[in-house]
Amino acid sequence: MTVPTEPDRRYDLVVFDFDGTLADSFPWFCSVLNGVADRYRFRRVEDGEIDTLRGMGASAIVRHLGIPAWKLPLISRHMTALAAREIDAIQLFPDIAPTIEDLHQTGLNLAIVSSNAEANVRRVLGPQLSSRITRYSCGAPLFGKTRHLKSVIRRTGITPQRTLYVGDETRDHDAACSAGCDFAAVAWGYTRGETLAASNPTILLDAPDDLLNAIVAR
Repeated sequence: MTVPTEPDRRYDLVVFDFDGTLADSFPWFCSVLNGVADRYRFRRVEDGEIDTLRGMGASAIVRHLGIPAWKLPLISRHMTALAAREIDAIQLFPDIAPTIEDLHQTGLNLAIVSSNAEANVRRVLGPQLSSRITRYSCGAPLFGKTRHLKSVIRRTGITPQRTLYVGDETRDHDAACSAGCDFAAVAWGYTRGETLAASNPTILLDAPDDLLNAIVAR
């Protein structure tokens, strides 16, 4: 893709979610979910339920599986530790690497806000792509991304109005709204595209390489 040398950008800061947005971790997540369910005593997920869950928001999934709120931090830490041990099973989506490089070439500030651990994120990105990210705010609680997103925006000195958060779940959309920035929903992640479209995101992306066109005026 040809990147303009002096692009007219809609945004100055692009913040990415990680799992389901940059990293294709959903197959791995499904492979470990029932083992985690047995360990923490919430309802197992049958194969036929996966697509149903992809049409739900995080709060609805937690209720559906019967997970009490006090267990969520324990489950999150356990999943993060599992991901660290099995990190080779998690890869970036196709076209993510060139998309990050193209965005970097425009002079955009790039950041990541994720519930995953920064060490896991960096290992999947690899050294070169990791160096393209100027801010990391990782380890966010399941329903605590707003604080992390606001912190990243504040630390960069860029206004929320010039910030775009890119994610694959309705909780990402909620965090963007609370932080006062625009939201780009990706159709290739954990939540189905039509579910995300119903929440009226600023941008709905069908493929990673659509992101540059959405940000840079031609």
